[in-house]
Amino acid sequence: MRSFADLDVLIGLVPAQIVTRLSAIDFGRGSEALYRDQMPGLLTELADRARVLSITASSAIEGVIVADADRARRIIDRQTTTLRNRSEQELAGYRDAQDYLFQEDWQPLNAGLILHLHRLLFAHTAASGGAFKTEDNLVVDRSPDGSTTVRFKPVPAASTPFAVDDLIERYKQAVVAGEHHPVLLSGLFVLDLLVIHPFEDGNGRVARLLTGAMLSEHGYTVGRYVSLEQEIAESADAYYQALLDSTHGWHEGTADPWPWLGYFTSMIAGAYAVFADRASAAQTPGTKQQRIREHIVRHASATFRLADIRAAVPGVSDQTIRLVLEQLRKEGKVRADGTGRSATWTRTNTARSE
Repeated sequence: MRSFADLDVLIGLVPAQIVTRLSAIDFGRGSEALYRDQMPGLLTELADRARVLSITASSAIEGVIVADADRARRIIDRQTTTLRNRSEQELAGYRDAQDYLFQEDWQPLNAGLILHLHRLLFAHTAASGGAFKTEDNLVVDRSPDGSTTVRFKPVPAASTPFAVDDLIERYKQAVVAGEHHPVLLSGLFVLDLLVIHPFEDGNGRVARLLTGAMLSEHGYTVGRYVSLEQEIAESADAYYQALLDSTHGWHEGTADPWPWLGYFTSMIAGAYAVFADRASAAQTPGTKQQRIREHIVRHASATFRLADIRAAVPGVSDQTIRLVLEQLRKEGKVRADGTGRSATWTRTNTARSE
């Protein structure tokens, strides 16, 4: 499609900042085999957590939220089969689509696969999934006063089947040619698919599902252990702005892909940094309490939640984490903001000097 018409011109000269990120991504990819050999138990635990985060985060980006976290987890784990409302139905649909990509041999990439993922997304609802749009659509922003602003105009409905097939074919040819970095090719594929906007609903979720699957096919499997969807959810404003910046002039062939590819590579490099940090925490010698303390004092964000520590230091209980947090609070190294499950913690300057 448009982004693949002349790749040498479009992405032949890669900005230095993105070259640096691609190097970090390739380094992270090279470390994955080592982690798989040395810490298979850790990766299993990380994969389980990433699966849950990916399903809930990608759904939440579209406003699909199951407020009861315990019930959401039971739906994701297939322990609850009675779905009470549309949000629970769509959450179960994303679960099915992601599990299909992670557990099944989904090759080859073709229009049939994209339609099948869309069908799975809406299989539990009354909506009809698995078909391309039949009417032209617009992507708009809605203001609080009810007014709308057109972000971009997708490909017309009549041209959608051809546009999807053309995009897939051009992408495959570019991969075989091997002249451009596969992460950049994957990012361009996602960009073009989102501009084509082949469905009436579910376009973002299908694109995010394919992002992890396509990267995995190129050997970049970090999305199995660190939720890329969660990374996107936590930077949603930058995500949408990058897409907007790279869609101007798309139909005319004058769009600038680098705002989007800059965001895309930053998101993946960030996931690899998180992956390395969690693997390092698991390798830190000493007791579980010492590992937690080391992570909080030296690696955690300035403000964090108990759930962040749980994800970063696998294999420890919430009770142990709370014990360490209370010790650090008494020492003046952290302070609590709020109470209960929604509480956040802030690291103090005293902690940084330890």
